[in-house]
Amino acid sequence: MFESLSDNLSKVFSKLKSKGVLSEADVSAAMREVRIALLEADVSLSIAKDFIAKVKEKAIGRQVIKSVSPGQMVIKIVQDELEAMLGSDESEINLNASPPVVIMMVGLQGSGKTTSSGKLANFLNLKRNKKVLMASLDVYRPAAQEQLEVLGKQISVDTVEIIAGQKPVEITKRAIQKGKTEGYDIVILDTAGRLHIDEQLMTELQDVRKVSNPTEILLVADSLTGQDAVNIASRFNEKIGVTGIILTRIDGDGRGGAALSMRGVTGCPIKFMGVGEKVSEFEPFHPNRIASLILGMGDVVSLVEKAAENIDTQEAKKLEKKLKKGQFDLNDLAKQFKMMRKMGGVGGLMGMLPGLGKMKKEIDEAGVDDKMIIHQEAIISSMTKQERRYPKVINASRKKRIAAGCGLTVQEVNRLLKQHKQMAVMMKKVSKMDKKTLMRGGLGKFMPKELPEIK
Repeated sequence: MFESLSDNLSKVFSKLKSKGVLSEADVSAAMREVRIALLEADVSLSIAKDFIAKVKEKAIGRQVIKSVSPGQMVIKIVQDELEAMLGSDESEINLNASPPVVIMMVGLQGSGKTTSSGKLANFLNLKRNKKVLMASLDVYRPAAQEQLEVLGKQISVDTVEIIAGQKPVEITKRAIQKGKTEGYDIVILDTAGRLHIDEQLMTELQDVRKVSNPTEILLVADSLTGQDAVNIASRFNEKIGVTGIILTRIDGDGRGGAALSMRGVTGCPIKFMGVGEKVSEFEPFHPNRIASLILGMGDVVSLVEKAAENIDTQEAKKLEKKLKKGQFDLNDLAKQFKMMRKMGGVGGLMGMLPGLGKMKKEIDEAGVDDKMIIHQEAIISSMTKQERRYPKVINASRKKRIAAGCGLTVQEVNRLLKQHKQMAVMMKKVSKMDKKTLMRGGLGKFMPKELPEIK
């Protein structure tokens, strides 16, 4: 997400950083380029113009703090305004109501309402420890109610029993009654959609809203629809009264204009975003983190959170004990690859690390990607238990057998073994270092020398 915008802004800011003093003409020229970058990213014209006006007003004639260059000051102003555009502070989902709290999901057909209903239910169940009930009000799309029922079973969340012939308002009443009598904390109503907004759809949604009195009305919008998503959000907000937005398919949107325009055009906060196809790939929307990602500053907080969620504490302790004994076999390397994929793969991790976004070209040329990790996992899977535990026994004939077993070349097997050897040496050295040495930057000498310098 935001790749094109991030790349274009990086080019603009590189020019600013090279200047010792910024004139009004320099700022104006930079802002023209920023405006073009925003428009190319599918940000609405009104939002882009307003954004540039605010940045320009603050940047021109502003006193520069000591030790901060004028270019860095402008970047800070741009970051502040990006955060303001995205919503400044993150908006938590409102659960402050007498249970069951009703959450109404609305949006056009194909925007991902049913999937997002399941993802939200899973999030509230696992992260907020809430007892959730889901109900499908889509009596028009074939097998829509069955789809939600199957999804509910996958994530261990209850759904309202399907009764043929019932209308959306009747299903709503039954869901709320079940929620009250059986002690559910939250009831999620997955409403029907249309291919386009019409009066019949809006009337039905208004009737459901009157009956259910929802605490949250969340609009599910497909970020890939660009400016159309913004127009759709405006219409739903005008007719129904939206309290928040869930952006879907964020991972497939390289421009990100919908996310940048939504808040400004509708006034509704973006509360969640779908970052992948899996039910677990669903996250709260953090404006400050997104602004940092756009400006190529990474997102260390999200990286730490992902690590905390995916790293098995017991496994980490076992690995620590092995490292202290100077042991790091191919089974351990395979576990590291698996953990990396769970945390979002190479692309996801690189985007979260400050400065590495600028090295995208070099990383791509080096062939460092998720495909490479899958290949390396395949190589390890083709080995015997003995080979994984004692890599030194792998001779030329074994390498040929391993390569044939995974459908790769002997060169790729050699590359993996070399990588494992380098990591084993590094891990052994790190295990012998105390915390003070690490804090003084002792890890620097273990970093690969061939990586390009981050400027």
